[in-house]
Order: sequence, then C-alpha cells, then structure tokens
Amino acid sequence: MKPQELKDLSKTELLEKEKTLYAELAKLNIQRYSGNVEKPHKFALIRKDIARIRTFLNQKKDK
Repeated sequence: MKPQELKDLSKTELLEKEKTLYAELAKLNIQRYSGNVEKPHKFALIRKDIARIRTFLNQKKDK
C-alpha cells in the first residue's frame, strides 16, 4: 500500500485497515506453522504496511 493512499484515509478507516492486516498476518502465521506458505514475502510486506498505518495514526493523534 502506498503512503499517499494511507494519507487520504480517515482515522477509523486506518484502524479498520490495520485490523484486516493483523488478521491476514495471523492467517499467514497459521499457514507457516502448518508448513505450506505460498508467498512468504507477504510477511514483510504486511508488517511494513502495519508500520505505515501506525505512523499515520500517530501523526493524526497529534493534530
């Protein structure tokens, strides 16, 4: 997800997006422990997206 897309979202939309990313990460972790992850690079991408969202949420908190 691009930072510009996140910048335009409201706080509630960012929280919802974060929740869905955490759910997707949990699903990938289940696949990891069962031994059949199709796209292991998705772990890093999801974690980076979560970090971006948290950054924007912290910026919006200050305003």
